[in-house]
Amino acid sequence: MTADNSMFIGGKPFMNYVTGVVMQFTTKGADEVIVKARGKFISRAVDVVEVVRKRFLKDSVEIKTINIDSEEFKNKEGKDVRVSTVEITLSKIK
Repeated sequence: MTADNSMFIGGKPFMNYVTGVVMQFTTKGADEVIVKARGKFISRAVDVVEVVRKRFLKDSVEIKTINIDSEEFKNKEGKDVRVSTVEITLSKIK
Protein backbone atom coordinates (compact mmCIF):
# COMPACT_ATOMS: atom_id res chain seq x y z
CA MET A 1 0.00 0.00 0.00
CA THR A 2 1.50 3.28 -1.06
CA ALA A 3 0.73 6.75 0.21
CA ASP A 4 -0.45 7.52 -3.34
CA ASN A 5 -3.76 5.81 -2.53
CA SER A 6 -4.52 8.14 0.38
CA MET A 7 -6.99 11.01 0.30
CA PHE A 8 -6.64 13.68 3.00
CA ILE A 9 -9.93 15.48 3.64
CA GLY A 10 -9.77 19.22 4.29
CA GLY A 11 -11.49 22.45 3.34
CA LYS A 12 -11.83 22.02 -0.44
CA PRO A 13 -15.27 21.59 -2.01
CA PHE A 14 -16.92 18.30 -1.07
CA MET A 15 -17.22 16.91 -4.61
CA ASN A 16 -13.48 17.37 -5.21
CA TYR A 17 -12.84 14.61 -2.66
CA VAL A 18 -15.59 12.36 -4.02
CA THR A 19 -14.19 12.73 -7.54
CA GLY A 20 -10.66 12.11 -6.27
CA VAL A 21 -11.62 8.83 -4.57
CA VAL A 22 -13.62 7.64 -7.59
CA MET A 23 -10.69 8.47 -9.87
CA GLN A 24 -8.31 6.45 -7.68
CA PHE A 25 -10.47 3.37 -8.27
CA THR A 26 -11.39 3.90 -11.92
CA THR A 27 -8.47 5.66 -13.62
CA LYS A 28 -5.54 4.56 -11.47
CA GLY A 29 -6.92 1.06 -10.89
CA ALA A 30 -6.33 1.14 -7.13
CA ASP A 31 -7.55 -1.88 -5.13
CA GLU A 32 -7.76 0.21 -1.94
CA VAL A 33 -8.10 3.90 -1.10
CA ILE A 34 -7.58 5.30 2.40
CA VAL A 35 -9.66 8.36 3.29
CA LYS A 36 -8.01 10.28 6.17
CA ALA A 37 -9.29 13.21 8.21
CA ARG A 38 -8.65 15.08 11.46
CA GLY A 39 -10.85 17.09 13.79
CA LYS A 40 -13.78 18.92 12.26
CA PHE A 41 -13.23 17.24 8.87
CA ILE A 42 -14.06 13.74 10.16
CA SER A 43 -17.75 14.12 9.37
CA ARG A 44 -16.88 15.29 5.85
CA ALA A 45 -14.70 12.19 5.38
CA VAL A 46 -17.59 9.94 6.42
CA ASP A 47 -19.88 11.76 3.97
CA VAL A 48 -17.33 11.38 1.14
CA VAL A 49 -17.03 7.63 1.77
CA GLU A 50 -20.81 7.17 1.89
CA VAL A 51 -21.40 9.11 -1.35
CA VAL A 52 -18.69 7.09 -3.11
CA ARG A 53 -20.10 3.80 -1.78
CA LYS A 54 -23.80 4.43 -2.28
CA ARG A 55 -23.96 6.62 -5.40
CA PHE A 56 -20.85 6.61 -7.58
CA LEU A 57 -19.39 3.12 -7.09
CA LYS A 58 -22.48 1.31 -5.83
CA ASP A 59 -21.91 -2.45 -5.35
CA SER A 60 -18.24 -2.21 -6.36
CA VAL A 61 -16.50 -0.88 -3.23
CA GLU A 62 -16.86 -1.65 0.46
CA ILE A 63 -15.46 -0.40 3.74
CA LYS A 64 -12.55 -2.64 4.71
CA THR A 65 -11.41 -1.00 7.95
CA ILE A 66 -12.01 2.08 10.06
CA ASN A 67 -9.21 3.23 12.35
CA ILE A 68 -9.69 5.97 14.92
CA ASP A 69 -6.98 7.65 16.95
CA SER A 70 -5.93 11.02 18.32
CA GLU A 71 -2.85 13.15 17.86
CA GLU A 72 -1.35 15.45 20.43
CA PHE A 73 0.66 18.53 19.49
CA LYS A 74 1.33 22.11 20.56
CA ASN A 75 -0.73 24.86 18.97
CA LYS A 76 0.52 28.36 18.07
CA GLU A 77 0.05 29.54 21.67
CA GLY A 78 2.13 26.64 23.00
CA LYS A 79 -0.81 24.74 24.52
CA ASP A 80 -1.05 20.95 24.25
CA VAL A 81 -3.94 20.09 21.96
CA ARG A 82 -5.44 16.69 21.19
CA VAL A 83 -7.15 16.17 17.83
CA SER A 84 -9.15 13.08 16.80
CA THR A 85 -8.24 11.32 13.55
CA VAL A 86 -9.94 8.73 11.36
CA GLU A 87 -8.75 6.52 8.51
CA ILE A 88 -11.39 4.73 6.45
CA THR A 89 -10.09 2.12 4.02
CA LEU A 90 -12.25 1.41 0.99
CA SER A 91 -11.55 -1.69 -1.11
CA LYS A 92 -12.89 -3.07 -4.36
CA ILE A 93 -15.38 -5.91 -4.04
CA LYS A 94 -13.83 -8.90 -5.77
